[in-house]
Amino acid sequence: MSNIKSSHFSNNLGAVNRDNSSHDNTSPDSISALDVRDIPLALYIHIPWCVKKCPYCDFNSHELPIDSQLSMYDEYVDALILDAASQQSLTQGREISSVFIGGGTPSLLPIAQYQRLFNSLREIFRFAGDIEVTMEANPGTLEHAPFAEYLKVGINRLSIGVQSFAAEQLTTLGRIHNPAQALSAIKAARCAGFERVNVDLMHGLPKQTMSEALNDIQMAHDAGATHISWYQLTIEPNTVFYRSQPILPDEDSLADIEQAGQALLESLGYYNYEVSAWAGASDKPCRHNVNYWQFGDYLAIGAGAHGKVTIYKDVSQELIAEKMSDEILKNEAGIYRFSKSRLPKDYMGYQDETKQNKINQNNQMVTIPKTPMPPKMVGWQAIASDELVSEFMLNALRLHDGVAWSLFEARTGLSYDSIALEVNKLIKQGLLIDDNEHLQPTALGKRYLNQILREFL
Repeated sequence: MSNIKSSHFSNNLGAVNRDNSSHDNTSPDSISALDVRDIPLALYIHIPWCVKKCPYCDFNSHELPIDSQLSMYDEYVDALILDAASQQSLTQGREISSVFIGGGTPSLLPIAQYQRLFNSLREIFRFAGDIEVTMEANPGTLEHAPFAEYLKVGINRLSIGVQSFAAEQLTTLGRIHNPAQALSAIKAARCAGFERVNVDLMHGLPKQTMSEALNDIQMAHDAGATHISWYQLTIEPNTVFYRSQPILPDEDSLADIEQAGQALLESLGYYNYEVSAWAGASDKPCRHNVNYWQFGDYLAIGAGAHGKVTIYKDVSQELIAEKMSDEILKNEAGIYRFSKSRLPKDYMGYQDETKQNKINQNNQMVTIPKTPMPPKMVGWQAIASDELVSEFMLNALRLHDGVAWSLFEARTGLSYDSIALEVNKLIKQGLLIDDNEHLQPTALGKRYLNQILREFL
């Protein structure tokens, strides 16, 4: 759905039995009281193709078809534009504060297609004046246009998927770039005028030494990274590594690498605002991802894209009164998740037949236009109140400084009283800070975030 990487504390939560009894006391009226004007709105765009599928990757990415043609990109962008237009009413008068283009390898999409896409998006949506637009890019020179071209389109932040500067590790990870290309891409992005360049790095790689892990951080910094996403490799189901698992460093080595890496990042002037996200002195946190972690709303277009939106129903609000004819907005007030077809061919399938044949009165076959339809939603579901609690906590507790308790009520429609028992228990255990205004784990709590999260499942 995004570039959010799985953190070490949330990987096994799915095995915990969920007890729905403690959070069922939410009135629908509390959801109705939510005011979307106070909830930021972002847009996620998914580009599903890669030159090669990496063995650790469980994202919705697909290798480029051998017979791929430029017409494939035309059809996909057509679908993206129709998809965006179909979600326009979900903005409910809000502007788009951030855009994130993820994948796959988004930089594979030709620059001309980005120009066409963003021209249309600016007509469909109202973009914030200071909008943040991030695109994921791979270092290989054949996988992206000249970086200056992306700036012209309006993309103002890059996230470069380096993963490691060690040649052996890149081979193990199935990456198709080499260390020299990775360094060159970061420097080229900065020289092109990008003031915000994130570099994705992994640690805890097969046979990785402490010096290798620290060298990756130092090299990214020296090359010009203004933000570093430094996260541990995890073995996910439905990946090559899951079927044939590599030997990873033991727990003690992983802990030593993590501790030393964090100390190095701090010494280089980076601020750890989220479990794996570090903003440099000249940069700031990624607005788009912070919106996820603060349980904001986000629209989503593209194959396999997932979105989350709050519907605020008050017919007295002129803000949305003219939009209420939309089928989706006929739902009850609440917080909803939705998704799109995962396979690109299914996502674009609604564009295949733009014309249909018909026999006229003279028994002649004629072709008449057929109105293109936007890609359909394959999932549209209200988030239950008990799930709202666990999802809010799962996201908010990723943030180093936590969030205001007022945000819990403003983003979920639930009252603090509905979770007071669990919160007080965790405070007594020394896992949450005893603060009526702020949700934040203690230093001990950050080490045992799984235990905190289980209290809200």
